[in-house]
Amino acid sequence: MPTITSLSPTSGPANTSVTITGTGFDPVVTSVKFGNVATSFTVNSPTQITAIAPAYLSGTVLVTVTTSTGGTSNGVPFNYVSVPALNSISPNQGSTSGGTTVTLTGSGLTGATAVNFGGTPATSFTVNSDTQITAVSPAGTGIVPVTVTGPGGTSGAVPFIYVVIPTITSISPTAGPASGGNAVTITGTGFTGPLTVRFGTTATVFTINSPTQITAIAPPGTGTVQVTVTGSGGTSNGVAYTYAAVPSLASVTPSSGPAAGGTTVILTGTGLSTASAVNFGGTPAPSFTVNSATQITAVAPAGTGTVQVTVTTAGGTTNGVAYTYVVVPTLTTLVPSSGPGAGGTTVILTGTGLTGATAVTFGGTPATSFTVNSATQITAVAPAGAGTVQVTVTTAGGTSNSLAYTYIPVPTLTTVVPNVGPVTGGTTVILTGTGLTGATAVTFGGTPATSFTVNSATQITAVAPAGTGTVPVTPVT
Repeated sequence: MPTITSLSPTSGPANTSVTITGTGFDPVVTSVKFGNVATSFTVNSPTQITAIAPAYLSGTVLVTVTTSTGGTSNGVPFNYVSVPALNSISPNQGSTSGGTTVTLTGSGLTGATAVNFGGTPATSFTVNSDTQITAVSPAGTGIVPVTVTGPGGTSGAVPFIYVVIPTITSISPTAGPASGGNAVTITGTGFTGPLTVRFGTTATVFTINSPTQITAIAPPGTGTVQVTVTGSGGTSNGVAYTYAAVPSLASVTPSSGPAAGGTTVILTGTGLSTASAVNFGGTPAPSFTVNSATQITAVAPAGTGTVQVTVTTAGGTTNGVAYTYVVVPTLTTLVPSSGPGAGGTTVILTGTGLTGATAVTFGGTPATSFTVNSATQITAVAPAGAGTVQVTVTTAGGTSNSLAYTYIPVPTLTTVVPNVGPVTGGTTVILTGTGLTGATAVTFGGTPATSFTVNSATQITAVAPAGTGTVPVTPVT
């Protein structure tokens, strides 16, 4: 009696060539059956037969061999495996860069060993059931056949279309007014064929400049939205675009400065965060820094008169706030130009551009007090001092030229020669001491000298008036 010890392979689709190994395959093998279906075979030797698994069977069947003299062998199982079949792929298109997740439906998909897009294996795939596989498309171009290979063979193909999906790398500018209407340049790839450009959910008009550049007109909007480009292959990534509110200015501090410019001013307002320009009249600020949405620090350019300061942002241009250019003050006279070292002398300063004076100094010492009478006159009280010092006036326009003011020291007397004379007066006396220059009077008691001459800072010649007794002699400066 023939016996079968093994089959190779033990499973497969119809028409699989199966090697049957055993004994007693001699002298004449009359049939080889898969289940109850006889099939074609070749006796290779008394221990080996090659048979073809017949069609129209499924599941597991027993393979048997019958000889003319020994009868029928034992049965050994052979498992029929279905050839995979594909019915559909969804979606049926994806990016040329790959990465699209697709669902394959069909039958006989259990045990799938490969999913191919054309000649390229899927990036990955998962067998969900005998009727469904989820796969990720590899990179590719054009239309390719998708097939599934399993133990039963390779399925028929379903088509998959590689399409270009736009991508955005940047937009410029990234912000604009809430009213829209400004041009935005979109840079990226895949800008070919019918396209739609959207700001958030709002489609807008645009011009395709090249496959890598689009110029779009921003529609009205608010807040921050995503700009996208949709083509036949799908929708691009989104890039943020911010609708900026119209800015406003409330104040500029200080509100004046020298005509030469260079004053640092603080601008306060709202909506200043996207500032692109600060102008004083029609002149741009040499530099500015956006501190926050409500504050900008700017440097005033040179200018004249009163101008309007404005800030331009993505949301538009602010209202104007007045800034006044102040001329540098000048001094022409000081009256008087000298006074006692103890200070307290009231001095009239005349010149130009004196309005808004913030300081009057004698040397480095501020005046005890001052009053701005007009653009051409200031009344100041001299502080204490010594020697000759320079008097200046400071305004928002700068510091004036200087004029000399001399502190006159308090005079002192050391000798009076002679120190006696007749009560009728007329005696010529020599006074010696210090600080006698500029003496305006010499008194004997309370009576002025008949006459006097200042010879030097240390000597005066005076004629004594009439008098009685002993009296003090005093020079007055």
